[in-house]
Amino acid sequence: MQVNIKLPQEKDRSYNVIIDELEYLKFDTKVAIITNPTVSKYHLDEILLRVSADELHVITVPDGEKYKNLDTIKFILGECFKHRLDRKSKLIALGGGVIGDMTGFAASVFQRGIEFIQIPTTLLAQVDASVGGKTGVNSEYGKNLIGAFWQPNSVHCETKFLKTLPKREFSAGVAEIIKMAVTFDKDFFEWLEINDIKEEENLKLVIQKSVKTKASVVSKDEREAGIRAVLNYGHTFAHVVENETEYKTYLHGEAVSIGIVMANELALKLGLMSNEEAIRIKYLLQKYDLPIDYEINSAEDFYEHFFLDKKSNKNKITFILPNGIGNYEIRDDIPKDVIMSVLRDFE
Repeated sequence: MQVNIKLPQEKDRSYNVIIDELEYLKFDTKVAIITNPTVSKYHLDEILLRVSADELHVITVPDGEKYKNLDTIKFILGECFKHRLDRKSKLIALGGGVIGDMTGFAASVFQRGIEFIQIPTTLLAQVDASVGGKTGVNSEYGKNLIGAFWQPNSVHCETKFLKTLPKREFSAGVAEIIKMAVTFDKDFFEWLEINDIKEEENLKLVIQKSVKTKASVVSKDEREAGIRAVLNYGHTFAHVVENETEYKTYLHGEAVSIGIVMANELALKLGLMSNEEAIRIKYLLQKYDLPIDYEINSAEDFYEHFFLDKKSNKNKITFILPNGIGNYEIRDDIPKDVIMSVLRDFE
C-alpha cells in the first residue's frame, strides 16, 4: 500500500509513503540511524536486519520532547562528523515525531543538506509528523520555532510497530487523525464516531486515509502559504499549553486535543459551529481518553504567548477554526476581547 506525495517543481522531489511493505533497504553509501533507547529496545534489531550500507552507524539520543533542542542537534551532527559521513550519506529516522523532526533538521543542515528516510514508530508520526517535510526543534520561546522544510526520500509506516505503543502514545496519534477529519472530511469523522481505530484493519485504513489527506494538502501547499495551515487546527492553543507546561505534562497529541477544544470554544463564540458539533468532537476525543480540560493560570500571559508562535504575523494571531464539521476557516481578524473571553473560560 503506497501513497505518493507529489512535489513537482524545478526538480521533482516526490516520494512515497509505504504502508506495511517495509522492504530490504540497500545503500551504497554511509548511513546513520537516529533513534532513542525506548524505540531501539523494540525495533532496532529488525531494522538492522533490513538495512544494508557501506557503513551503518546508530546514533542514540535521549527519549522525550524536552530533548528536542539545538543541544541534541549538535550531538547528532557531531556524531555524523565523527563517523565521517559525507554529502552522499543518508540518515534514517527511527522513532516518533521528535526523532523524525530532529533527524530531518539535522539532515537539512549537515553539509548543506543530505537525504533522509523516515521509519515512524508512533501513530502520530505515521499519520502526520513523518509526512510533509516539516523539521525542527523547540526553543525556550516556543515549539518548532527553529527548523526547515526538508522532505524525506521515503516514509515507511509499519502498523506492527504500533503494537508496542503505550496507550497514551496511541491516543496522542488519534488526536491528529480527528484534527484532519474535523477540518477536511465530515464522512470520515462520522466513520470515526462509530468505528474503533484500534482494530487492525481499521487502523490500516485510518493511516492510509490520514496520509492521503495530508498528501493532498502538502502537494498543493508545501511551505504552508495557504491550505496547509489548516493542519494546525488546535495547534495555536496547543503550542502555548506545551510551552507553559515545559513539555513535561502532555504528549503533543494530548496538547492538540486540548487545543481542539479551545479552538472549538472560539468557533462557538463566532457562530461557526453548533454546540452539538462541539460536543460530538469532545466525545470522540474522550473515546480515546484524550484530555479536554486545561486550567490557565493567567489569560493575559496565555494570550501574549500566541505571538511567539510561527502562525502569528504582523501582530495578528492566525487561528484555524472549524466551520461546522468537515469545513474550516482561517482567521486572523478576531478581536482580542473575543479571544480573551475564551481564555478566561479556562482560567
